[in-house]
Amino acid sequence: MPSSLIRSLNLAMGALVVAIGAWLAWNSLSGYGVAALLFMAASFLWWQGRTVLHIWAWSTLLLGVESLAWPIATMLHIRSAGGEPSDDEMGAILSATLMGLFSAVFWIAFSYGLFTRAKERSDSLRPQTSSPAPPRRQPPALKKR
Repeated sequence: MPSSLIRSLNLAMGALVVAIGAWLAWNSLSGYGVAALLFMAASFLWWQGRTVLHIWAWSTLLLGVESLAWPIATMLHIRSAGGEPSDDEMGAILSATLMGLFSAVFWIAFSYGLFTRAKERSDSLRPQTSSPAPPRRQPPALKKR
């Protein structure tokens, strides 16, 4: 399989993961909103994703940011209904906060690992062009009188 086909396939899957994550976090997104987000995610990943590893590093980072936004979206959704939240709604907020923070930490840490691995790979592929350091001069010996 050509490299560009593999990159394009991973780009499409990464954008789909980001769009589905946003749709789940903001359960009030319309179909047009999800399609626009899918297009924006694919454009961003095409721009930033030089390799498959970079595509998935950015995708998981965006998924982590969406996981951080999930409790906020839940609170805004419940607050827009008006009045004081019921016990069930407070439970939904607590659940979204705990699971959102847990999944955000997981996805952001996972993306950090992918970015680190991508940096190590790019450093190992870069040719070593630096010349060796010149030998150090020895200080002159002190003369005795």
